[in-house]
Amino acid sequence: MLRILGRNNSSNVQKVTWLCEELSIPNEREDFGGAFANTKDSHYLSLNPNSRVPTIIEDDFVLWESNAIVRYLCNKYSAGDMAPADPRAYADADRWMDWLQTTVLAPITVIFWGLVRTPEAERDLAAIEAARESMIPIWKILDERLTGRDYIMGDRLTMADIAIAINCYRWLTLIQDRPSMPALEAWYDRIAARPAFKQHVLDIPLT
Repeated sequence: MLRILGRNNSSNVQKVTWLCEELSIPNEREDFGGAFANTKDSHYLSLNPNSRVPTIIEDDFVLWESNAIVRYLCNKYSAGDMAPADPRAYADADRWMDWLQTTVLAPITVIFWGLVRTPEAERDLAAIEAARESMIPIWKILDERLTGRDYIMGDRLTMADIAIAINCYRWLTLIQDRPSMPALEAWYDRIAARPAFKQHVLDIPLT
């Protein structure tokens, strides 16, 4: 059975647990990281030298980096569907996963850490506001992509949506002062209505 090492309130772990639920992949999740303070143990470091979560173990195969895990599971358990079969479509989906890492992640992390994990009296409001402003044109890129589409790749959920949706949830939940983006908001509503997303993301408090 697939083992998932990582705490359930980590967005990167949630990508994996949500995907496993969507694909009915049997798995066992074990608490690592954050308040559990066990990712620097020698055993964990032997599996993942970055001391981060998640890490998966499948038989004798160990894999870390959440997007790599998502790609692997989609290719193994849903090739041609969650992982597009056409090489160009696959590259397109893959590109959006990289876009999350290169473009979305830095400002959304400032917002999340600033508003969720920092006591109110210690918040850097200028940094949070700068991140909010910088994210507006970023999310407009995705809003434009989603215009006329149900999901990032068209009419079905794929690995691209899995990678990005949780951070969009954080944006829409934490930031009220934002312009309307109808296509992005409709896409998110479709994601939020999925039982697996509710179970593994929405039902877990932002902490």
